[in-house]
Parts: sequence; structure tokens; C-alpha cells
Amino acid sequence: MLNNPVWAALSGPQAGYAEAAGDAARYLPEIAPFCAVSDTADPAAWRDLATLTDHAVLTGPSISPPPGWVQDSRTHGVQMVGTAMTAVDDPEAVPLTEHDVPEMLELVARAQPGPFRKRTIELGRYLGIRTRDGRLISMAGERFRMPGWTEVSAVCTDPEFRGQGLAARLTVAVAAGILARGELPFLHTVQDNDGAIRLYQRLGFEHSADVVFASFRYTGKP
Repeated sequence: MLNNPVWAALSGPQAGYAEAAGDAARYLPEIAPFCAVSDTADPAAWRDLATLTDHAVLTGPSISPPPGWVQDSRTHGVQMVGTAMTAVDDPEAVPLTEHDVPEMLELVARAQPGPFRKRTIELGRYLGIRTRDGRLISMAGERFRMPGWTEVSAVCTDPEFRGQGLAARLTVAVAAGILARGELPFLHTVQDNDGAIRLYQRLGFEHSADVVFASFRYTGKP
């Protein structure tokens, strides 16, 4: 499942957030940009995907589409798993709801943690830390969810408040909620973000796989 987390999520616990066709699926556009096929080596699955969208963002250890798809971008990343970590709640972390989404989108625009859309919050539990005057300055939450695993995602801190350990605290707090359900946390980060990788290692995450995040357009041309 960890090799194809989007497919495992959309064909499993998060099927209610999917548009699906045969061996392909994608999140509803207002939820997340990610798509998946059951087997990236199967041209028939890619044909199913083409009935859903002509622009697809996928992730996995290796993604090589058949003719008719053109790559727009590719980012190298790492997947990390918290199979042996312990985690605790944070007393200053507050639950975030749909009423907080405008602030969350503003924070994402400043901090650039990766894709986060108006309805992404529906995928799981999100926590934030606010200043004394109520300003949201850090957040983290849950995104891909499959049997036994939930991804920690959207970990970010306003640039003005970085260096205070806020992202680490929220990562641990979100992981605590995942562990409390009897699941295991995992996460992704870009391969050249050495600071984030070292942080997650200190928190108890271990390298699971090198992955790519790639965007493709369907042209239909061989």
C-alpha cells in the first residue's frame, strides 16, 4: 500500500472523496490534486485515468506512463514511516475546522508546504497553533488514509515564526492521534530538504522509500 498510497486510499477508506473509472481514481478537485492507477505498468489503467482527467498528478517509487501522456514536472521525494515512534498530544494545539479554512489557505500561501485546497481538511484531523492574539501560525494534519496507515501532511509554519519547534510539535501531536486509532503514521517530503528529513528522523520517522511526485498531461498522441 505504501508504494501506491493514493490508490490504496481512494479504493479504500477515502473512496467517498474519489472519482473512479475502472483501475483509475482521483480525488475530487476541491479536495486534492492527486490521481492514481492500480498498476502504473498497466496501459489499460492509464486509459481509465484518461477518462477522468487530462492532467494527472501521481506519486510512487516509480512512474512511467504509456505513450499518450507527456510529463510536465517531476519532483524527487522521500517517504518516511513512524513504525517505532511514540507521540504525545500538545496542550497548545487546537483542532481546526472548516471555519478555519480561509486562515489555513493564507498560511499555506505563506509557508508553501505543498498542495492544500478548500476541502482538504475533510480528509482528516488538523491541528494548529495560534499566537496570543489568535493568529494561526503553524498547522499539520492528515491526508492520505489507507488500512492501517495515515499520512501526516500540510506541516508548515509561518516564516516569521520558524525556528521555535512548532512544526515538530504539531507533527508529533497529529501522529499521536493516528497512533491512538491503532494506525501508523507516514509522511512525505522533498528529497533535498535535509532539514525536514533530519527533523522527522529525530521525531522517530525512518526512511521507507524514495518516491517521485510527477505531473502528466494526456495528449492521446503516441
